[in-house]
Amino acid sequence: MFKRFIWLQWKSFFRSSSFGKSVAVKVLMGFFSIYLLATLLMTGAGMYFILREIFPDENPMWMLSRYFVYWVLIELFFRYFMQKLPVMDIKPLLISNIKKSSIAHYILGRSAVSFYNLLALFFFIPFAVVLMFKGYPTLNVLVWLVSIFALVLCINYVNFLINKNDRVLVVIGTLIAGLYALDYFGVFSIKDVFGPIFHGLYAYPITVFIPIALAFLAYRINYGFLNNHISLEGALKGKTKTAKTSDLAWTKRFGELGAFLQLDLKMIWRNKRTKSQVWISLLFVFYGLIFYTQEIYAEMKVMHCFLGIFMTGIFLSNFGQFIPAWDSSYYQMMMAQNIPLRKYLESKALLIMVSVVVMFFLTIPYVYFGTDVLLINTACAIYNLGVNIPVILYFGSFNKKRIELDQSPFGNMQGTSATQFLIILPVLGLPIVVFALLYYLVSFEAAIAVLSIMGIVGFAFRNRFMEIITRQYRTKKYRMIAGFKEKNG
Repeated sequence: MFKRFIWLQWKSFFRSSSFGKSVAVKVLMGFFSIYLLATLLMTGAGMYFILREIFPDENPMWMLSRYFVYWVLIELFFRYFMQKLPVMDIKPLLISNIKKSSIAHYILGRSAVSFYNLLALFFFIPFAVVLMFKGYPTLNVLVWLVSIFALVLCINYVNFLINKNDRVLVVIGTLIAGLYALDYFGVFSIKDVFGPIFHGLYAYPITVFIPIALAFLAYRINYGFLNNHISLEGALKGKTKTAKTSDLAWTKRFGELGAFLQLDLKMIWRNKRTKSQVWISLLFVFYGLIFYTQEIYAEMKVMHCFLGIFMTGIFLSNFGQFIPAWDSSYYQMMMAQNIPLRKYLESKALLIMVSVVVMFFLTIPYVYFGTDVLLINTACAIYNLGVNIPVILYFGSFNKKRIELDQSPFGNMQGTSATQFLIILPVLGLPIVVFALLYYLVSFEAAIAVLSIMGIVGFAFRNRFMEIITRQYRTKKYRMIAGFKEKNG
């Protein structure tokens, strides 16, 4: 029966109407996958020597085990976004003489050979081979590999249970950040707690039955859920959602902008791709920890400028670069109404402005690493408010590709064009170049002052800039409408 399922999936793939159109993308993704697997292969083979060099007095196997808890959490976090649930068109199968249990087993079994499961194996197998060449007991290493594969399967099936639950995402993200913070600031050593547990999978081969049992338990829970929910009635029944309404009455205080602002907020919260931009922006608040905590970057003020522009303007970049493509499904209708285009654009500017202010306040704790960091972030936030908001709105007039809001944002290139690459130069490159030149040629204070002044001047000429941007949108109006109509564009 499984052989027949595989054959049906194979024919469905090649007979798809989109096969010819997406074959180039599939080839490109294939090359990327090969590159990723090769990188993991080489990293896994070299990890023993890397750990030996970093921790010359420690056993590499022990050091890897100490950080294993982070791998489990990051793997779950990564799969939440990237891994699609294993689904198949079961409606025709339910009216055939096929057991529901066979369908459930096939769906779960197919996920066991997922590309995401290979990622971990391409890292750990070369590492294990090096261990055996270095004299580690072969039996212990091989049993440890079985344990790793069982943990990978366990993570795979646990992901199906928690996938698309925003609360779980927040919990996992908080755990990763919280555990790292506890470790880094010496409050509590998470590595000392979980290190012996994961090292036990290598030191005591009998413990291999623990991850195997966990993987089997996760499989059975998923199987029970699928077996109970696979039915003709359930398959044919349209997906229904409880409508959650909010009048967002507080937006009325913004006058004419309130209606557009309310529309944007509802769009962001009700759609996958826009909602994910909010979560991604919030997560990037922790991006500074990667650099501020490293001594090598302590005196690199230009890098700090990059971080300031990037962190305070992450939503500006992620959301702003696709204006007005977010409204592409109803942009034609909006342009046919008696809607003041200036107010429409000002509402977008207001939304981005609020995001910059919020992100700035979230970066204030980085003052722990020095007052210079706070000064740079303040100047960068002012620059984003006065200069980058008008720039990103202007470049938005060149967007002509449609975006489907209910699609996942990861691996999704909808709406992407050359504009998204060109916009990096003025938004990210220009302030860094200005800061670097003044910092090296004049002083740190001069660089901070000029960035702030540029932002203030931009804010002072805001009305003039909005007039230019509005005229640009009117000029490009019909081209944008024609582009947004093309669903495969």
